[in-house]
Amino acid sequence: MCGVLRLRSRGGLLLALLCAASFAAVPVLALLPSLYGFAVASALSYLTDEWLHSKEPEFIGRLAAFRLNRIMRFLARTASLVILAYRLDATDGWLLAILLVNIAQFGLIALYTGLHRTIRLRRVMPIVVRNLDLSGIRIPKAPSALLYQKYLRRLLHLDVPAHAGVLAALWKGEWRYAGLGFAASLLLTVLAVLLLARHYKRSKRMPTRRQVIDSVNTQLGSYRPEVALYFSFAAVSQDFMYQVNMWIETLEQLDLRPLIILRERASFRFLGRTFLPVVCVPKADDLAELDLPHVRVVLYPGNAGKNVHMLRVAEAKHVFIGHGDSDKLASSNRVSKVYDEIWVAGRAGRDRYQRVRHAISNQAIVEVGRPQLAPILRHEQHTPGPLPVVLYAPTWEGWSDDDCHTSLIPMGVPMIRALLKENVRVIYKPHPLTGRRSPKAAAADLAIQDLLRADNRRRDARATASRVAGAKSELQRIQAEMDRLSGRGGRGDDAEQTRRARPGDPAAATEWHRLHAEWHRVFWQTRGPVRHNVILKQLPTLYECFNQADMLISDVSSVVADFVASLKPYVLTNAENLPDDEFYAAYTTAGGAYLLDRECTRLPAILQAVREPWHDPMAPHRRALKDYVLGPDRPTSMERFNGAANSLSDRAALHEWQRYLEQQALPGGPEAQQDLPGIPGANGPWGPAA
Repeated sequence: MCGVLRLRSRGGLLLALLCAASFAAVPVLALLPSLYGFAVASALSYLTDEWLHSKEPEFIGRLAAFRLNRIMRFLARTASLVILAYRLDATDGWLLAILLVNIAQFGLIALYTGLHRTIRLRRVMPIVVRNLDLSGIRIPKAPSALLYQKYLRRLLHLDVPAHAGVLAALWKGEWRYAGLGFAASLLLTVLAVLLLARHYKRSKRMPTRRQVIDSVNTQLGSYRPEVALYFSFAAVSQDFMYQVNMWIETLEQLDLRPLIILRERASFRFLGRTFLPVVCVPKADDLAELDLPHVRVVLYPGNAGKNVHMLRVAEAKHVFIGHGDSDKLASSNRVSKVYDEIWVAGRAGRDRYQRVRHAISNQAIVEVGRPQLAPILRHEQHTPGPLPVVLYAPTWEGWSDDDCHTSLIPMGVPMIRALLKENVRVIYKPHPLTGRRSPKAAAADLAIQDLLRADNRRRDARATASRVAGAKSELQRIQAEMDRLSGRGGRGDDAEQTRRARPGDPAAATEWHRLHAEWHRVFWQTRGPVRHNVILKQLPTLYECFNQADMLISDVSSVVADFVASLKPYVLTNAENLPDDEFYAAYTTAGGAYLLDRECTRLPAILQAVREPWHDPMAPHRRALKDYVLGPDRPTSMERFNGAANSLSDRAALHEWQRYLEQQALPGGPEAQQDLPGIPGANGPWGPAA
């Protein structure tokens, strides 16, 4: 029950309790009977129910586990109304009328639901796209949000006129009020059904599977993608999409023409801003029909079962690029043997794979740096504020206790208390999946948020709080404009978003970057120099938090490897109190770290590295570690990544030429090869060489 009552705010909890109390009171007051009490309780049940739908949708969803879904609440109110009318001596005719009207309305709602389901199924497309023009297949426009989205909640609340009419009739003793209420409820419901029926007719004109696939192939044929980023994840949510989103800007800077291929519809909805073509192909059979003859390199940010659907493409080279570089087991998974190459940031990644003895050849591992880290400011570029800024970015609890690296559970709350005593400014940014598996991690996360907000109230001037509140609307405006430019702000189902999709505009991308920088400027400027910040959303980004911080405290995770790029002091939590030499030996990224014991007794001494920069004995170790983990500064990571992609593409093309020669049984001399398809300068079934 405690899980059900987990709401976003204390106000939400109070309203949830009021909603439950009003629903419990309705049948009791009907039995007493108390007309006025019933009217008040019924009104409260409607109002609190509507508020919870709008503000606490997760709570409403959890109620279904207790058989308290929307329909059951509708039926409970209707049954209570009949009981009230019976107890107040309504005639049998009117009791029957109340039942028949509600049955009729429920029947209309069932009809509406059937139409809605049919429309929704017809509008499910085999391939959903972004930044490709499929206007040629004429996808019908989606029904309006009023008719199409959250429709059941609206329809069930159309019983309000009927209920109000019955209550008025019982109060006045004149049943014409009930007749008016019945007419209003039924007419509104019938009108909704008729409006949706028009869209039902339009949905019959949805393009066929063959038409959609052919249109997508036509667009891809014009674009001629050469490298693809392929992503699949069984339990996709916004929290997992960082694995793809972190690579978007890198893809946009490649010499090769990139394409993003997603396998789950949810991942398509949570994809970040990009002007690159995107295709979402849920079914393997549809993926097999995509015409991608020019794709020579496929990049995989994660290991997933559906990767085999792309790995079977023999013409391309397949590369595991991962979604972070850390000392976790996931960064050296034996599954990586299925790829042609594994791209790691630096020598540390190479050594990690060599240590685990997975029979991965040294030649298959390529060091490409971390192009995403370009926005991170170096230590010498950072301007300290009046208080030291400590970023606490713990990892999550993992899929099992064996893989649990988070410091939140054993030492997160005591550590924050210790930091507050040290008079520092804390930026708290937990992993997006924190608390998903472990209630203890969720409880520690909430406790830390409460501590920081309470300390803000103690130290924060009213003027700062006022600036934060005043900036909210400006940040929302900038965010809305960013969503519009990125194509993420559009309403409608996947078919509707595909209908409106057009080729990406690089000018819009430039404007998006400007707005992105402006959003962060407004955010940090209004927070002031002493306020703690709890960061739970995608913005501000992790790297922008890096740039604000003087020091990082984190766990064994890719966050640490990324922060090393700044050369700022950082701390690794040693929750098991392992001996220092044992900890340093176990984790490569600890090489430049200060180690924090579970009791946090070392914290005051560690903070000296920020308060007295000349007293920072780990500084030279961080410099060496940066070169080891992330590679050299020159050439840049982007140059190395781009070069690796170009080189692998050339090798894939060469292998394809060799297969062509073998199939055609042609001599392999230079003179014979000059005119073969795919040779540089010639056109053929694989197009010009990269």
